[in-house]
Amino acid sequence: MKISTRGRYSLRMMIDLAQNYDNGFVALKDISERQEISKKYLEQIVPFLNRSNLLIANKGHMGGYKLARKPSEITVREILVSAEGSLTPVSCMDNNPNICEKCDDCLTLPIYKGLYEAVNNYFESITLEDILTKNV
Repeated sequence: MKISTRGRYSLRMMIDLAQNYDNGFVALKDISERQEISKKYLEQIVPFLNRSNLLIANKGHMGGYKLARKPSEITVREILVSAEGSLTPVSCMDNNPNICEKCDDCLTLPIYKGLYEAVNNYFESITLEDILTKNV
């Protein structure tokens, strides 16, 4: 499993917002400069995070973005699923129920299910607050 650039940059953006949680709304320009990610790329990431209700947007002079919840309430799993769409290691697991004709007899599916559970549980156990306090 590989986390895409969008997933990695989404996590970095959310960590930046967590670091500035008490500062109100943060401009993308400022995040872009601190994280060395183009503002244009961040603009492409925002809709994914917005759809997952992880961000609050404010337009205007003092506009920008802030976390929709406290850093202690947002998990790495939520962010990565928002950006990646899914963390399943094989495409047949994207459907529930599994529509693969071989899933009942597939000897490898339990292996992939175990990997999926381990990855999900691990990412679910880490919040933005944990990252800031280096409790990972």
